[in-house]
Amino acid sequence: QVQLVESGGGLVQAGGSLRLSCAASGRTFSSYTMGWFRQAPGKGREFVAVIRWNGANLHLAESVKGRFAISRDNAKNMVYLQMDSLKPEDTAVYYCAAGPRSWPLPVSADEYDYWGQGTQVTVSS
Repeated sequence: QVQLVESGGGLVQAGGSLRLSCAASGRTFSSYTMGWFRQAPGKGREFVAVIRWNGANLHLAESVKGRFAISRDNAKNMVYLQMDSLKPEDTAVYYCAAGPRSWPLPVSADEYDYWGQGTQVTVSS
């Protein structure tokens, strides 16, 4: 089992940057695929990014390609989401999630087993 805690959210102007962090507890962090999802008010949970257990493969949603980057540090039990060139439509609660070592990389929220509490990102125009 793994527990996840996100941090790094906040209010930023359009065009700005934020770096989200997700701290994981448990000795088996490196066993999990890690993903980032977001949920805007009145909308469903949307896939943002995923990274393989060993960091060798990753995938980003089309809406964030070229602006966001996902990375992980298994030695520190951390996963990160670097967000640049932020837009107002990026406003949402961002969640990190831990899922199985499946291939292809999981992009559906239903495939993930553990979730953090979320961190709010607000981008003003």
